[in-house]
Parts: sequence; structure tokens; C-alpha cells
Amino acid sequence: MGVPLWLIVVTAGKSQSEALSPNLSPPSRWRLWENLAQVWQQGEVPAAFLGSLLVVAPAVVLVLTLGSMASWILARRAGRLTAVLYALAISGIVLPPAVVTIVLLLRQLGLAGSPVGMVGVYAGIYMSTVIFFVTGFVRTVPLSIEEAARMDGAGPVRVFVSVILPLLRPVLATATILICLYVWNDVFYAFFVVGGRLDTLPLNLFQVANAGLYLNNWHLIFAYIILMSLPLLVLFAVAQRRIISGITGGAVK
Repeated sequence: MGVPLWLIVVTAGKSQSEALSPNLSPPSRWRLWENLAQVWQQGEVPAAFLGSLLVVAPAVVLVLTLGSMASWILARRAGRLTAVLYALAISGIVLPPAVVTIVLLLRQLGLAGSPVGMVGVYAGIYMSTVIFFVTGFVRTVPLSIEEAARMDGAGPVRVFVSVILPLLRPVLATATILICLYVWNDVFYAFFVVGGRLDTLPLNLFQVANAGLYLNNWHLIFAYIILMSLPLLVLFAVAQRRIISGITGGAVK
């Protein structure tokens, strides 16, 4: 991990001539802050950052909420129908979504080119990932905890919100990191769904680089990558204590 990170930082800190052939050597004079400031002003980073937030935040909240609810039901109910539903729910991990079908469906619903449509696409794509992680974790939670809450008069909603959801924090932290990573860096689906109508950070980088604004300006491209990666690094630093426990929590039953 250190080598590519070092390559990004040293290239972002070089001048245009030094960055023409990216390598691991440090720059003769560090220009990192100047390059970051130039990208921030010329690359329309604040607008693209706002666009990413408008898509990422609702998508993560929606997929975690619905995915954790579905996982609780799938983990607690036994039977053939539940097994079939679980297999269908996690099939999205291996079955790629059809882009043409998605775009046509969004047009029929009147959501093409809108943040709402983009949020729905991401929620549908990554719901399988959340269900896969959370279902295995819920199965490790003793059923007696829920039974005790029901004996105290708690209904299904109260049991989920007050008992199950707090116990899911480690695995939800892991799922949050994964979903944010996927959605924040996505160019492919954003290009077809909201391209030209809403700019996200990776989509904006693709557009300005394709337009020639950053042609042969590798120092600016790598500086943009640093700015685009900072929110994820902060999120990872905050949630990293729960990530490993969330990944391994449902591994052993």
C-alpha cells in the first residue's frame, strides 16, 4: 500500500515537467499545496463534492436501513422460502446489473438524470453486499436477547431499533466503509445515469481530464485524487476500530 500512496503524493507535489513521467523520486521542490489549491479552484471540486454527498449519503443510509431490516428477518426465520429469498438477495454480488435496463427503467419512472434515481441504483446494486454481511452477524446474536425484550412488551420495531440495531454497529461500520468506497469512486453508473446533469468527484475528474484541461498535467490529476480520497480516509480513521470485528463477527456461528 505504501508504494502507490507514495507515488500519488510525490507526483501531486511535483511541477508539470517533473510529473510527465510519474516515478517514485521526490520532487526537487514540493508544490503540493499549490497544486491542491489550483485543482480546488479550477477543477470545480466544491460543486463536485456536493454532488457526491447528495448521492452517497442517502444511498448509504437507505441501503443500510433496508438491508439490516431484511437481514434480521432472513436470519431469524427458517424454511425453504427463506433460504430461497436469501439466495436471491445475495445473488447481486455475483450477477452484474444491466446498465441498459437500468437506464430504460429510470426513464420510464421519470428518474433518469436525477440524484433520486442514482440513489435508487446504488441501493439496488449494493443491497446484496449489506445483506450478506449483516445476516451472518445477526445469526451470532443470541435469540434470548430478543425474547427478553418481547417479554417486556416490546414490539418488532422496538426490538429491532432498541436491541438489534445497537448490536449491529461493528458490521454496519464495515458495510458503511465498503458502500462508501464503491459509491464514492464510481464513474461507470454515474456516467450513464446522471452524466451531464450532476457532477460527482470521480465523474468530474473524468470529464475535465477527457476535455483536455488536465492533459499531461499528471501533478494536477494526482492532486485531485488526493482531495477526492480525503473524506474516505477520514471515515476510515473514525470507523477502523469496528471494521475487523464487523468482518469477522459473522464468520463463526
